[in-house]
Amino acid sequence: MLRFLTAGESHGKGLVSILEGMVADLPLSADDINYELARRQQGYGRGGRMQIEKDEVEIISGVRFGKTLGSPISFIIWNKDWDNWKEIMAVNGPTGQQAKPVTNLRPGHADLAGTIKYNQKDIRNILERASARETAARVAIGAIAKQFLKEFKIGIKSRVLEIGGLTNEEEIKAAIDRAQDIGDSLGGVFEVKAVNVPIGLGSHVHYDLRLSSKLAAAIMSIPAIKGFEIGMGFGCAKLPGSKVHDEIFYSDGKYSHKTNNAGGIEGGMTNGESVVVRAAMKPIATIKKPLKSVDLLTKKTVEAHVERADVCAVPAAAVIGEAMVAYEIASALLQKFGGDSLGETKSNYEVFYK
Repeated sequence: MLRFLTAGESHGKGLVSILEGMVADLPLSADDINYELARRQQGYGRGGRMQIEKDEVEIISGVRFGKTLGSPISFIIWNKDWDNWKEIMAVNGPTGQQAKPVTNLRPGHADLAGTIKYNQKDIRNILERASARETAARVAIGAIAKQFLKEFKIGIKSRVLEIGGLTNEEEIKAAIDRAQDIGDSLGGVFEVKAVNVPIGLGSHVHYDLRLSSKLAAAIMSIPAIKGFEIGMGFGCAKLPGSKVHDEIFYSDGKYSHKTNNAGGIEGGMTNGESVVVRAAMKPIATIKKPLKSVDLLTKKTVEAHVERADVCAVPAAAVIGEAMVAYEIASALLQKFGGDSLGETKSNYEVFYK
């Protein structure tokens, strides 16, 4: 079984992660991971931090001579901006004016719920971990999962479907520019597709074994995601069953469908078609023209706190979505076929699908 943990704050020293359960003998290099990290930093509407950070991974354990060992894979992504924040985020105690607490709550962020839950008087103690910066570590985890899935000819790709309700690229760019000018932000919808996925991953027998529920949880865990669907999704509710369900055919020793309204999953299991999921991302909560809010300490009406933020990060969210889908499909594949080495897993896979 795969599992992972991430640690680190947005403006801390760096992001740390451990991936456990990956098979031995999988070819893996830092370049494989860095390629995906670079993709996450692209996209029209990204903020100033993308000009500072050039994310690169330092693999600490679990890889030797370009192949995984079967032991936990650990890595660090250092924050290049740490020097400017080392007093504000100091481990040993506050120093000077830079330690002044942030108290103006931001609508739409984790600020209010987090400070109340953890009994904090400084919003920074919440916002640093709630930041989408953490997703860089998840993209690195997803990059390892993608390398594993490639061995089984499973590919993961994504696309942006709309931003701010628009679908035309030039109109989208113009809308992002307008939002930038007036200090606002934009959300959108992206799609992730996993191709050449074998039939039978996941299970119908328990709620927590259904691949559909795992994908939903994985995508909804991405910051700012507010909606999720598989295949036709919400469109299924508007049509009769005869227009929704994918007819089944059999030829040349293989089952198939001419349509894929189910998005590749039926009964919580893959059905042999491409797995297709979509997500709706809300506009980023931190905006340059702040909304009305409340001061955490005085309870007086104030303007919300402003942090450095993107105007639009939907393309980046799509890359993060790829990572989470890759992780869950890799996890489901390992659950079904097992194996401690890549060769053993491949052997089990080939026997089942002969």
